[in-house]
Amino acid sequence: MAFIPTELRTAAAKIASGETPDPVTVRALLRFFGAERRGRYVVQMIRNALKEANIVTVPDFDYVWLDATIELRRATKAVELPSADAIELKDEVAVAVETPQVTFVGGAIPDPTHRVGKLEAANRGVVAVGPDDSVQRAITLMMANGYSQLPVMTSDREVKGIITWESVARQFVLSGPCKHVRDCMDKHREIGADVSLFEAIPEIAQYQYLLVREKDKRITGIITAADLSLQFRQLAEPFLLLGEIEHQIRRLIENRFTEAELAMAKDPGDTERTIRSVADLSLGECVRLLESDERWRKLGLNIDRVEFVKEAHRIRAIRNDVMHFDPDPMTGDDLLTLRRFATFVSELSTFLIIPTTAKLASTSAD
Repeated sequence: MAFIPTELRTAAAKIASGETPDPVTVRALLRFFGAERRGRYVVQMIRNALKEANIVTVPDFDYVWLDATIELRRATKAVELPSADAIELKDEVAVAVETPQVTFVGGAIPDPTHRVGKLEAANRGVVAVGPDDSVQRAITLMMANGYSQLPVMTSDREVKGIITWESVARQFVLSGPCKHVRDCMDKHREIGADVSLFEAIPEIAQYQYLLVREKDKRITGIITAADLSLQFRQLAEPFLLLGEIEHQIRRLIENRFTEAELAMAKDPGDTERTIRSVADLSLGECVRLLESDERWRKLGLNIDRVEFVKEAHRIRAIRNDVMHFDPDPMTGDDLLTLRRFATFVSELSTFLIIPTTAKLASTSAD
């Protein structure tokens, strides 16, 4: 039986009585389950609970922005028709023949595509001007907000064009100052919210922006080159920090242990892998190696082993989460932990005297 939080049970009871539960955000739904990000285990847990409560989210909670609003509705069951080989004709009367049912086992795999609609910038609305507005008003809005462009719109679905610093300057050079926005606007560029972010990159690189249009035809946001830079920093920084941390921890261990000692840290269930150097150890195995007080003393570090190992285990847990490629940004606390520990082990490695292999061999022989 799946775990169903109180909030979902309340929503299911309202639906059963004919009421409509209040909409919630994806972030709020995650918090019902004590989660902050849509990792694969979290998604599976939520889907199991929704299925047991006979509820679906509209739109699907895994396909939209973290702070997007979703509705909780009763799940509708499709009518199942017998397949052709399950029908046997007798005297021109169709008779259903029972056939063994095969159950296919699936899972809850998070949407692997980084879609445009999952970006905050694609959902925070736009500041727009009308075609009959003065260019002076458009320039004031762009300067006040630090924008390079403004969409020219008559409604949240109707876009007439785009006004940019470039379009204003071009018009000024060719024809002199223009009074109204319509006189110096360019054709706009847009993209669907469900399109892959990677498909948007070439156009954003060329035009510096893209308006985002939802399925209901509303313009819900604008993505700029600056937004792309922020997004890719959020995606790449945890991997870069983890790579640095693992590298520095291996430097601390390098040339201080024999092959036999390194092999003792290997996962006992892994019988096929041979450990010849510290490079063959995983991060978890490196930490396991240092859990022994005897082996810890070989590092010659004047810091507390217990605290170091505790922090290293926390880093390992974050690493496992990151390697699941969760689509949502890492929490601020976890990212700060990675940054601090990366700086910490880097400082240790900088001032550490690493013994040579020859010295290690001599020590082992003694």
